[in-house]
Amino acid sequence: MSPRDASSMTMVSSSDTYTCQATHDAWTLVLSLGLCTGLIISYLPQHVRIIRAKTSEGFSPWFLLLGATSSASGMLNLLIVQWPLFLCCGRITAGRCFESLLGFTQVTLQWLLFTIILILYLVYFPPHLKYQVALPLEPSTRYGAVEGGGSAAEVHVAATKSKVTTTPEWRLAVTLGIVVALHLGLLLLLSFALLYLLPPTSPPHPLLSYLATFLGVSATLLAVLQYAPQIYKTYRAKLVGALSLGTMAIQVPGSVLFVVSLVVRPGTNWTSWLAYAVTGLMQGALLVLCLLWKRRQKKLGVDDFGNPLDGEQTESETDRLVSE
Repeated sequence: MSPRDASSMTMVSSSDTYTCQATHDAWTLVLSLGLCTGLIISYLPQHVRIIRAKTSEGFSPWFLLLGATSSASGMLNLLIVQWPLFLCCGRITAGRCFESLLGFTQVTLQWLLFTIILILYLVYFPPHLKYQVALPLEPSTRYGAVEGGGSAAEVHVAATKSKVTTTPEWRLAVTLGIVVALHLGLLLLLSFALLYLLPPTSPPHPLLSYLATFLGVSATLLAVLQYAPQIYKTYRAKLVGALSLGTMAIQVPGSVLFVVSLVVRPGTNWTSWLAYAVTGLMQGALLVLCLLWKRRQKKLGVDDFGNPLDGEQTESETDRLVSE
């Protein structure tokens, strides 16, 4: 029996624990390929914007933490629920295998592209927000000493003791980056350990089902929370910062197609696509806020980082920027 014949029929493994059914849906294939291409195109403006601006100012580290962990959880959820499709790739043609795993490819691609933003955020963290000069506070121990009465020599000695330290913002960013790496590493190790130790059955082993549900629900909860800190930070800053309007303008409508493509994929359930539906709604709210601030910036004559567009900023403009 040729691989082509085998791909058009249901195949039972030697252990009779799962079946392999290779199907072909031209519409789903075109939609999935289009979405994979669209994902790359949509994230490129954000990557390029950070690199060209040489700053990631305006991003909330909590937004990146929640987004990276949410996308990683969603990716691992799909890895578990579609694991039988991976096992079937040894029994069907390469083309059918590629087509059946496009859903997982989409989710993995989104995780990778978002993680690149996190990496760029750390690489291009604004220097003026990364370091600070720490001056030692040394109260006089002399009895009856008068404040401000130190000699010039004492002031000079205190100045020489000043040192450059990292800011709390930078330490928080690095810490959250480590948390993202630990989250991915531990859950990836746990997922593969259970997948290889437990028998491949249909439906999945209860432990795998519990883990997949946990990952799917946690991905949804993290996605719900993901945009809240970024919306708050952007609202407080009243500036767009390094956020890319182009990326959001592409991704907001694209998220609708993305969710639809996951819904029609075999082996998925609501835990696999709900996180992306919520993310799309929250991202739409952030896009509207950025458009409002963009209009405000144009009115004040400042760029996305609050710098005057003409190189000069009048006192009235400064007062208006601070007061609004």
